[in-house]
Parts: sequence; structure tokens; C-alpha cells
Amino acid sequence: MDSPTTQHVKAVVLDWAGTVVDHGCIGPVAVFIEVFGRHDVVVTAAQARKPMGLMKKDHVRAMTRDPEVAAAWRAVHGRDPDENDVDAMYRLTEPLMVECIAAHADPIVGALDAVAALRAMGLKVGSTTGYTRPMMDVMTREAAARGYVPDTMVCSSDVPTGRPSPFMCYKAALDLAVYPLWAMVKIGDTVADVAEGTNAGMWTIALTLRGNEMGLTEAELAALPEAETAARLAAIEARLRRAGAHYLAPDLRACPAILADIEARLARGERPARGD
Repeated sequence: MDSPTTQHVKAVVLDWAGTVVDHGCIGPVAVFIEVFGRHDVVVTAAQARKPMGLMKKDHVRAMTRDPEVAAAWRAVHGRDPDENDVDAMYRLTEPLMVECIAAHADPIVGALDAVAALRAMGLKVGSTTGYTRPMMDVMTREAAARGYVPDTMVCSSDVPTGRPSPFMCYKAALDLAVYPLWAMVKIGDTVADVAEGTNAGMWTIALTLRGNEMGLTEAELAALPEAETAARLAAIEARLRRAGAHYLAPDLRACPAILADIEARLARGERPARGD
């Protein structure tokens, strides 16, 4: 039974690349382009970004099922990509991803201050990621050296299936010893993050400006004309709302204020619902 006294957010579960580190989620995109390139198939950054947030092998598989990527594969290999191809590309993905992560572990502007603000609110800080444990062994070391250490870190390889399933969020809740799940907030920058949070029964905040959906480095974003930034943001916001996000925020810095609104809703007896 829901406790009538549970009127406060107890914890947040943050994504990694594109949310706390790696402005624009640049690192993984370069790896997926390289992996397909080694099979003589040219893919675009947009095609590489579409499945972002999934476990990396699922990401490769999703790319092979993209109609445009499959057509490019057929043009080169004379057949559709199959599971053997997925296996072969994933074997390339893991070591390449490990190599690139150290170069893409810098915190996003304002992210460390935002995490400090969340902790000052008395919240526990969990994290989930589509990266596997070997990849995160590098990322956590590099992020810690730059000042970011969450209370727990759950990888896609730690659970039966990664996003969009809720299992990483469930494990984060167990690690943090936090319940009920509607007293937790999932924050991330991809459609897969939103699905993970809503499937877990958590509130979800989707980030629009500095993550995978915008897909730009800090310098590229600063150079983007204001009208183009606004147009891109409108499309991103529409996409993430369709995915079921309860709230949208430009970046992590805007999230502490949103949590105050969630607390007010909890006090009124509201609970998160998909498409709320």
C-alpha cells in the first residue's frame, strides 16, 4: 500500500552520456559510424543516433533494422544484415567504445553543480547506462577524476535486458534502498531513457538541449543560429513528449526546480503516468 506520508522525491536516476558527461553524446556516434564503415557501409550520424540509449548490442541490431541502413547494406553486400553481422559488429563495438570513452568523459556544462544541488535537496543519486561494465570501468574512473561519483551505477550488462525495459531502474532502486518507485525520477536525454523511466513507474524528465537529440558539442551549439536552435528544439520536444516524458528540460541544471513541482504533485496524491 502507498504510504500517505511519502510526499517527497527520494532519489534521481541519471543517464550518463548526453546527460551528465559527453556534451551532445558524441563518443558513441563516432564508434557506430566506424563499426559500419569497417563493413564498407556508410551510415550517417543521424542514423547512428536513432537507437541511442539502448544496450550497445541492441543498438547495433536496431541500426541494421533501420530501412535506410539495411538498404545501404544490401547495396554493398547483396543481402540484408543478419544476426551474424550484428555479432561481428558488436565484437568491434566493445573495444572501440572502451577506447573512445576516456576522450568523452568531461562533465556537461553545469552538470556537476546540478548534481550538488540534487544532493543538497537530500536526494540519492543513482545512474543507469546503455554502456556495458567494461565500458563503464573506464567511464567511472574518468568521471570520478573530474568530480562525478553517483551513489550507484547500473549497466545494461548487469540486468536481463537493457532499455526500454525497467530493470536497470529497478536495480538502482534496490542499490539505493529507495521505494516506492513513484518517489524516484529518471532523467535522461533519449527516447530510450524516457521509456525506461515510465516502464519503471518513475517520473521522467527528458533533456533537450545538450544531449543526444540535439547532438552537438558545446562549441557547435554555441555557434548555431538562434532560429535554427529554436526549430531543432521544437522538433526534439515534440519527439520526447510523444515518447511519454512527464517533463522537458534543456539540461540538468533545470531539473532541481522541476522536482519541486513533482513534490507538489505527490503531496496532492498524484502518481506518474505515461504521457502525463
